[in-house]
Amino acid sequence: MSDADRFMTEAIALARENVRRGGRPFGAVLVMDGEVVAHGVNGVVETHDPTSHAELIAVRAAAIKRHSPILKGATMYASGHPCPMCLAAMRLAGITDIYYAYSNEDGAPFGLTSAPLYADLQKPLAEQQMNFAYRPVRPKGEEDIYDLWRKMQEG
Repeated sequence: MSDADRFMTEAIALARENVRRGGRPFGAVLVMDGEVVAHGVNGVVETHDPTSHAELIAVRAAAIKRHSPILKGATMYASGHPCPMCLAAMRLAGITDIYYAYSNEDGAPFGLTSAPLYADLQKPLAEQQMNFAYRPVRPKGEEDIYDLWRKMQEG
């Protein structure tokens, strides 16, 4: 068995065990330099946190373990097709290699697909199923948050 198949099998085993514990069928394994750095399982049901996806749990754990938000060179093995939120988090972390075992099409008959969300996000913001508006509030007498950040970075 190749390393890639071994890591994917581990992600699927995590998902299967999560289902047995009452969770959703999603597991993820994050690998760097051929070694597992972190893993995660979907915790949405258990935690009531809609961001508690397997890939995000693995990314968070790896970032903490490596003391860096940048995980360039990492590979993600996920049991299911990553949703847009997880994909965005992986991109922000610098992860460019992502493999998944079950597609959105595989999950659709079970209500386990992010395809409608991907479709909605392709529309212009004004046509999406949420309101999104720029409101440039700048409290009088307060330092601008970006100016404050820059000053803090400069020392």
